[in-house]
Amino acid sequence: MTSVVLLGKPEREIPKLPYEIVYTNTRDMEICSMEIEPILPGKEIPTASESAENLCCWRYGMEIDVLEYMYVKYARVWIPDPEEVWKSAELLKDYKPGDKVLQLRLEEGKDLEYSLDPKTKELPPLRNPDILVGENDLTALSYLHEPAVLHNLKVRFIDSKLIYTYCGIVLVAINPYEQLPIYGEDIINAYSGQNMGDMDPHIFAVAEEAYKQMARDERNQSIIVSGESGAGKTVSAKYAMRYFATVSGSASEANVEEKVLASNPIMESIGNAKTTRNDNSSRFGKYIEIGFDKRYRIIGANMRTYLLEKSRVVFQAEEERNYHIFYQLCASAALPEFKTLRLGSANYFHYTKQGGSPVIDGVDDAKEMVNTRQACTLLGISDSYQMGIFRILAGILHLGNVEFASRDSDSCTVPPKHEPLIIFCDLMGVEYEEMAHWLCHRKLATATETYIKPISKLHAINARDALAKHIYANLFNWIVDHVNKALHATVKQHSFIGVLDIYGFETFEINSFEQFCINYANEKLQQQFNMHVFKLEQEEYMKEQIPWTLIDFYDNQPCINLIEAKMGILDLLDEECKMPKGSDDSWAQKLYNTHLNKCALFEKPRLSNKAFIIKHFADKVEYQCEGFLEKNKDTVYEEQIKVLKSSKKFKLLPELFQDEEKVLSPTSATPSGRVPLSRMPIKPAKARPGQASKEHKKTVGHQFRNSLHLLMETLNATTPHYVRCIKPNDFKFPFTFDEKRAVQQLRACGVLETIRISAAGFPSRWTYQEFFSRYRVLMKQRDVLGDRKQTCKNVLEKLIQDKDKYQFGKTKIFFRAGQVAYLEKIRADKLRAACIRIQKTIRGWLMRKKYVRMRKAAITIQRHVRGYQARCYAKFLRRTRAAITIQKFQRMYVVRKRYQCMRDATIALQALLRGYMVRNKYQMMLREHKSVVIQKHVRGWLARRRYGRTLRAIVYLQCCYRRMMAKRELKKLKIEARSVERYKKLHIGLENKIMQLQRKIDEQNKEYKSLLEKMSSLEITYSTETEKLRSDVERLRMSEEEAKNATNRVISLQEEIAKLRRELHQTQSEKKSIEEWADKYKHETEQLVSELKEQNSLLKTEKEELNRRIHDQAREITESMEKKLVEETKQLELDLNDERLRYQNLLNEFSRLEERYDDLKDEMNLMVSIPKPGHKRTDSTHSSNESEYTFSSEITEAEDLPLRMEEPSEKKAPLDMSLFLKLQKRVSELEQEKQSLQDELDRKEEQALRAKAKEEERPPIRGAELEYESLKRQELESENKKLKNELNELQKALTETRAPEVTAPGAPAYRVLLDQLTSVSEELEVRKEEVLILRSQLVSQKEAIQPKNTMTDATILLEDVQKMKDKGEIAQAYIGLKETNRLLESQLQSQKKSHENELESLRGEIQSLKEENNRQQQLLAQNLQLPPEARIEASLQHEITRLTNENLDLMEQLEKQDKTVRKLKKQLKVFAKKIGELEVGQMENISPGQIIDEPIRPVNIPRKEKDFQGMLEYKKEDEQKLVKNLILELKPRGVAVNLIPGLPAYILFMCVRHADYLNDDQKVRSLLTSTINGIKKVLKKRGDDFETVSFWLSNTCRFLHCLKQYSGEEGFMKHNTPRQNEHCLTNFDLAEYRQVLSDLAIQIYQQLVRVLENILQPMIVSGMLEHETIQGVSGVKPTGLRKRTSSIADEGTYTLDSIIRQLNSFHSVMCQHGMDPELIKQVVKQMFYIIGAVTLNNLLLRKDMCSWSKGMQIRYNVSQLEEWLRDKNLMNSGAKETLEPLIQAAQLLQVKKKTDEDAEAICSMCNALTTAQIVKVLNLYTPVNEFEERVLVSFIRTIQVRLRDRKDSPQLLMDAKHIFPVTFPFNPSSLALETIQIPASLGLGFISRV
Repeated sequence: MTSVVLLGKPEREIPKLPYEIVYTNTRDMEICSMEIEPILPGKEIPTASESAENLCCWRYGMEIDVLEYMYVKYARVWIPDPEEVWKSAELLKDYKPGDKVLQLRLEEGKDLEYSLDPKTKELPPLRNPDILVGENDLTALSYLHEPAVLHNLKVRFIDSKLIYTYCGIVLVAINPYEQLPIYGEDIINAYSGQNMGDMDPHIFAVAEEAYKQMARDERNQSIIVSGESGAGKTVSAKYAMRYFATVSGSASEANVEEKVLASNPIMESIGNAKTTRNDNSSRFGKYIEIGFDKRYRIIGANMRTYLLEKSRVVFQAEEERNYHIFYQLCASAALPEFKTLRLGSANYFHYTKQGGSPVIDGVDDAKEMVNTRQACTLLGISDSYQMGIFRILAGILHLGNVEFASRDSDSCTVPPKHEPLIIFCDLMGVEYEEMAHWLCHRKLATATETYIKPISKLHAINARDALAKHIYANLFNWIVDHVNKALHATVKQHSFIGVLDIYGFETFEINSFEQFCINYANEKLQQQFNMHVFKLEQEEYMKEQIPWTLIDFYDNQPCINLIEAKMGILDLLDEECKMPKGSDDSWAQKLYNTHLNKCALFEKPRLSNKAFIIKHFADKVEYQCEGFLEKNKDTVYEEQIKVLKSSKKFKLLPELFQDEEKVLSPTSATPSGRVPLSRMPIKPAKARPGQASKEHKKTVGHQFRNSLHLLMETLNATTPHYVRCIKPNDFKFPFTFDEKRAVQQLRACGVLETIRISAAGFPSRWTYQEFFSRYRVLMKQRDVLGDRKQTCKNVLEKLIQDKDKYQFGKTKIFFRAGQVAYLEKIRADKLRAACIRIQKTIRGWLMRKKYVRMRKAAITIQRHVRGYQARCYAKFLRRTRAAITIQKFQRMYVVRKRYQCMRDATIALQALLRGYMVRNKYQMMLREHKSVVIQKHVRGWLARRRYGRTLRAIVYLQCCYRRMMAKRELKKLKIEARSVERYKKLHIGLENKIMQLQRKIDEQNKEYKSLLEKMSSLEITYSTETEKLRSDVERLRMSEEEAKNATNRVISLQEEIAKLRRELHQTQSEKKSIEEWADKYKHETEQLVSELKEQNSLLKTEKEELNRRIHDQAREITESMEKKLVEETKQLELDLNDERLRYQNLLNEFSRLEERYDDLKDEMNLMVSIPKPGHKRTDSTHSSNESEYTFSSEITEAEDLPLRMEEPSEKKAPLDMSLFLKLQKRVSELEQEKQSLQDELDRKEEQALRAKAKEEERPPIRGAELEYESLKRQELESENKKLKNELNELQKALTETRAPEVTAPGAPAYRVLLDQLTSVSEELEVRKEEVLILRSQLVSQKEAIQPKNTMTDATILLEDVQKMKDKGEIAQAYIGLKETNRLLESQLQSQKKSHENELESLRGEIQSLKEENNRQQQLLAQNLQLPPEARIEASLQHEITRLTNENLDLMEQLEKQDKTVRKLKKQLKVFAKKIGELEVGQMENISPGQIIDEPIRPVNIPRKEKDFQGMLEYKKEDEQKLVKNLILELKPRGVAVNLIPGLPAYILFMCVRHADYLNDDQKVRSLLTSTINGIKKVLKKRGDDFETVSFWLSNTCRFLHCLKQYSGEEGFMKHNTPRQNEHCLTNFDLAEYRQVLSDLAIQIYQQLVRVLENILQPMIVSGMLEHETIQGVSGVKPTGLRKRTSSIADEGTYTLDSIIRQLNSFHSVMCQHGMDPELIKQVVKQMFYIIGAVTLNNLLLRKDMCSWSKGMQIRYNVSQLEEWLRDKNLMNSGAKETLEPLIQAAQLLQVKKKTDEDAEAICSMCNALTTAQIVKVLNLYTPVNEFEERVLVSFIRTIQVRLRDRKDSPQLLMDAKHIFPVTFPFNPSSLALETIQIPASLGLGFISRV
């Protein structure tokens, strides 16, 4: 059962079929099945729609017209529109045959009814599917018509910023009015060698196709560039010529390509002008032939010009300018050399101010003048000729300012002494009177007489303008002729490529003779174009053996006949020009009578009798007849020309008018300003005698027709290539597309005609393999056969029933227009059905999987939830029980507490109440008691008071009574006293009483005595008691006082208590207020505290935040510093790599020049000796500490090697100077040896002095020291002999040199060398004296030692003295002693001087310390003035500076000490070895008896090693044989397989070791030079063989490592074994040769990279981009893209496996040759860079490769390469990083490209791509299937906005030729030299082991 997929619900009923039909709707995914009947032939069925929502594809049984059924609902069509030319609309209803109206909906949502033409009933053109929009080739569109072409160009130009598009064989170029970065040398290299269909459209692709066809087909080529003014014709032609100049180069050293490009500024200045449409419009046509030799290198060029617009010299329209050269002259008028021209501003001259726009924005005419003059100089136009040209141009400007005054209507005159005419005559060198006369008169000649006739002012002005135009035209031709002479080829031209820059079809409101000629030329070019297109179509069909019928295309031959045939427009014009009274009106009437109503292409305007209309191929054009005759005649008065010819002061002017017949034929007589050149392209016309007058009389139209015929002959003899330039708008706005203007130009330039011719045949063409790959999805397994062709035939017969819709060719399938779109719909339908089924299955599987996962998750969740709920319930129960218990105790506690509280409160209340009551009762009782007391006291007081009063009253009464009674008694007593009786009575009884009283007195006396006793005792007691009482009284008084005080105190205290009570009450009130305030304050304080706590917490958080920020900032600063450090490190690494790269590029250039020099030598057969590189000869006690990167002697000797093309005599000077430099080195070494010997002598003297002091204590001196001195003496003698020999050889070499001018006596070099020889001779004499001094010193030492009567020592001394006598040296010894004294004196003087120097140095140090101290004090004072932070910082900075300086000083001292230690160690080692050998030699010469008799102390006598010492000995005459067998004739394959890696390097080094052991510098130098030259010869001979280059790169590096490893320098001896350290070089420092070998290794590495690139280059694009590694992911693009028929077929298909196999081969070869692993990594990194760069560059230039599926293919291919790296353990080589731009480009093709988040992701992801590359990929992104979406322009703008701050290179392409700088890390070998065996297969039997 077969399934048919329908998207959307069917619109009408479908008959039943035994097929399964699946309806799908993208909105509701409705899927159903139904049984339907079979389709009957002729029954109407629905077909596929372009809409994504309604598509019905029927697979089998369809015998219908597909295109008729494309007009269904949702189909998109184009309808005419007056504004946009064409508008897109969508069908709202299916079209049925017979419908008169289409229901449409425009893109803006408006519905309309489109009425069909009732006559033609033509349907509107269908719109192509979106996946076909933006195609590179317009003929590849499924629907070929005008709106499709216009829309495709607009999409490419506006959305993708692509200005080039193919239209079959035509390249359509739209002027962007903006500089684009697509013309650099990297783009040129990318297009070089590519097929035209493989890359995106470009002017370089057309140029490459022309260049390739010229080389392949041996046929001349032409590139025809046409278009309107301002469309970019000149720029396109310029870029084409630049391409040829870049890819081909020149065959000579004359830089022809530079001259070809330099002709552009000259031609632009004299032939270009500003118009309203273009600021740099070419006002002439030119055809430039670029000549090539047999090797297809540029050898010359030739230029032909057509139709110079002469009228512009004298007239410019508004907003236009004259030719640029005039304004450049006016802008440079202030230059000193231009003062004589008397120029001024451009607004001063009539010929430059008419347009009113003398300045062009952005153009500096003065700078352009400088460029023009430089170009003239480059093309060989001398300064005198340049000034002559400028004089003529200035004269034309002044001529334009000449004015005329009318005398009457028929005559005029020039004002007397008219300044402009005076200046013109002075500049031209002619007579003022003659020129003034002939400007106002003319000569008329008749059959019988000649007379002079005055002319009117109008005619004089016209004659003046005609003269100016004629002068300028001749000057233009003269400049063109000189440019051609400068570009003329010096050798025979093999082929050429012509570039035609010619005007396009023109139509204006007023069209005159110029437009007529231009459109006539375009008719001829269009005819040639149509024939060529038709021819190509015919050839393609015939080649594919397709039956075809003639295609009906527009033939414009009738229009051409109307113009140029007999009785045509030009013929009638020439005839009218011959008529004496011919006029434009009469000519128009002749045209009407001849062609009106007889030729369908000729029409007459309705409202004019002075115009006519011609139907051109592009459009109808109405021409105004006015001015045709005058412009066709182009009359110039002969008398004015004769005046100019008569100029004798100005030689250039007559040259312009020489051979007038040649100059004016056919370039001078032009249509009022356009000049064709007379050089015939194929058959140059030969001038015949008497022909000049006829040629002079030819009209402009006739000459233009002849030149046009010659041009067509040239074009027909070449293979043409067409470039049509389109002007997108008239306002010069960048990337603005005006549909109306574009359609006009497309119709005019023949693009639509190409489309029509293609559409009439089979425009879509697929190879069988492409068709099978694309539509394999429509085939069943049983349909696929082994024969792809038969498979495609079977499928197509089922898919398309109408066999006329396709044809089967030999290699391709040809389709009619629209068939590819139909097949694409079937394919899309099948893919949709498959997608739906896949989606259905996957969604079901996903839903089931999701359901199972959700069910399992739900069960798990339920289990956990239920368990959780049970646990929660149990917990709830426990908590409830606990809560009840808690509540019970809580409630009990609360109740008990409440009861206790109530009880306590009650008790307290009761206590308070009872107390209160008791206190009240007590108070009441107390008050009652007190009141009773008060009453008692009051009553008592009252009673007492009453009693007192009563008592006093009673007493008073008693007193009064007693007084009264006393007064009475007194009276009585007074009376009694007065009587004796009274006395007697009174004394009766007194005696008794006296006796009693006497007794009583006695008793009382006794008592008195006792009382006295008692009293004395009592007195004593009393006194004591008195004292006691007194004290008590005092105490009581004090107590009383205290009581009083206490009372007072009590009173005061009571007062105080009262006061305190008052204060207490006041305090209590205050306390209450204070407590209230305290409560309030406490509340406020608590609130404040809480606020403070909150603030504190906030401050803490802020502090933490600040700490965090500080920490983050510190971390960020640290990270930024680290990043900055890393970046600086990277920058330093980059700088280092740049320096290495620059140096290695110089080496590369040096090697290239060297090879070129060798090639020139071979060609010239000159035997020039190459200077041999020297080496630095050092003494055994001298150690070189130079860097291995110092330049070698070879470089210093030949640092001017790029100048080696000079004469041989000039080459000898570097040789002699090298000898001079070598001699200087030798002298310096001798001085060092002298100093070392002097130091040795001083040390010996000190030893002798110490020996005298310890003479008795030390044992007798053995003869070893004396032997050492004799050793030094012998060594010095041998050294002197060698120096003599070397000097003799140098003198001989100088006398035998072949450059007498250099070495002749008196020459500077000769004098310098003789001076050096003299100084060396003197040095030798000094050395002799030093030898004698040493000998005398030895004698003095022997005499000073005085052995203790030992016969042995005496015998030895006597023998030495005897030897001295025998040799006659005693006198010399005496002289030596004198010399020693002198030497000692000189030493004392030198010591004194040194002491003085030391004092001076110490004084200087003291002074410097003082200065330092002052400086420190100043710094300290400055620091004290600074703030603390700055002070600390300054002190730290100062300390850092001081420590840095100290560190540098210590490092210098350390380096000096290291150097001294190394030197001393080496000297010690050499001395020990020499002493040991000499002791052994002397012991052999001593007799055994002497040995027995002598008391010899034990001495170690080493035996000579008889084992192999790791050296190889060869004879000097076998050196060439060694180089030949080991280098020149060695086969790398055999060595790599059978021998150890690096064997030749080891052998060569072992030979060098032996030469070093022999101390033979000539042998070392010769061997190393021969080795280097031999390697260079091998690489030059077999430099394209990878194995050879790899083999010698490996061996050169191993040889270099051996020289380092065994150099004796500590840095290279770390990894050596003790045995290897014994094998170090002892006599020579070969650091300079190491640099030479390093440079040679760099050159070999670069050559290896070039070999790799040449091998990988053909594989990369095919394997990485074109080949489908993952089958079925990407197919051929569904556009029917056809390759250019002229392109070379693919030689073979490479796959990714091919690349990986090649990489494996490279890697295995390098490993077999023993190449260093680090070097292998660098080679692999370079290989991967080449792969990535070439792949990315092709991706950026191929729109068909920028798709999602191709991104997947690229990523898969890159993953395979990464897997290869992992397999080879090369992931750390940096190779993967070189692929990062390609990886990111592939990711960019695959990522989502819609939202801002996508843009952000792209910007962060594509950090290895530049902004230009990212935008280019997004612009080129093309959907391969309908399911993919295009990238919106807004999204690309978003990307550009986000990346505008990124600072990267504006370069689009990667530099695929870039070579990373190579380094050779030191890699010591563990192989022992003595274990190396030399195989016999090498043929080195003449080498022997030492």
